[in-house]
Amino acid sequence: MFDVKESDFFDLEDEAFDTVIEKGIKFTGNIKFVKPFMIRGIVNGKIDATSDLVIDSCSEINADVSATRVLVKGKVHGNVVAKDLIFVSASGIVDGDISSKQVVLEPGSTFTGRCTMIK
Repeated sequence: MFDVKESDFFDLEDEAFDTVIEKGIKFTGNIKFVKPFMIRGIVNGKIDATSDLVIDSCSEINADVSATRVLVKGKVHGNVVAKDLIFVSASGIVDGDISSKQVVLEPGSTFTGRCTMIK
């Protein structure tokens, strides 16, 4: 059986991220990036990426999100579209629709919306 957690996505160290919006930072606007990105603060707006996004446990996102792979440990209020994977951890909350090739909702996670699996 395939275990999603064996993916290198979950082994990324802080050094793997060129940009981190740290806890205590509030950003409003549109974010576009092409390298792995981590959010620990608050983001309001839109996130559009061609890389991986980690939404850490202390973060709150009020935005529609588009990325290659998305790991949600914090709160997302908006739709999430990922080319390959959306993983909502036990501490994660998604209030919006999700769409990806692969979607994983860990026990304890909260998801309110519609889920679409893309072939």
